[in-house]
Amino acid sequence: MFVKYFKLILLAFLTALLFAACSSSTYTERYSKKETPDKKKEIGSARFTSEKDVKEFDTPPVENHPVSKDEVIKRYGGVLNKKTKLNAREKLLFQIINFLDSPYLYGGESKNGIDCSAFTQTVFKNSLNIDLPRTASEQFLVGKKVSGVKSLKFGDLIFFNTTKTRFPGHVGIYLGGSLFAHSSVHQGVTISSLKSSYYKDRFVGARRVFEFDSLK
Repeated sequence: MFVKYFKLILLAFLTALLFAACSSSTYTERYSKKETPDKKKEIGSARFTSEKDVKEFDTPPVENHPVSKDEVIKRYGGVLNKKTKLNAREKLLFQIINFLDSPYLYGGESKNGIDCSAFTQTVFKNSLNIDLPRTASEQFLVGKKVSGVKSLKFGDLIFFNTTKTRFPGHVGIYLGGSLFAHSSVHQGVTISSLKSSYYKDRFVGARRVFEFDSLK
């Protein structure tokens, strides 16, 4: 009798162990299954970093060329109240300004919390109906390669090497005058300068997914 019960208990234990081994174990998989039931959405929500990578995001960026968001809004904010039809540049600016100060959220995709690649993806989708991939590493492969910082134009996606495990680790949208919009782990959606040493040293390239105009 004891042997019979022991075998039943052992069988149940092995079954549970096998189920656990086959189940999702990463933060990304759990997040995707919980928040995005359909397979297409689940794949789209896969992150380019793990939860561990986010905790090891390097040191907080030192903004030795700080940017005043108030000045940026003063410069571009007229699009929020413009009565006439917006052009392509204004549509993109409208979405960027609309997201300013939204908190950073790993895996987030809304104004309540959003990460860097979801920010770029959402801004381009809402403004110009351009579909970008979900991750920074995938976005690094779309559009046309930009030769370097001096060749940057408004609306270019710009990329940075900020993690040790994936490349690139961060993405933003170039505005001109060395300024770019992005969702920062430490500041949320904000405006930063490529002149700041943190970003200047980590810049790894840019992609052009839409031709706005000749203004750099």
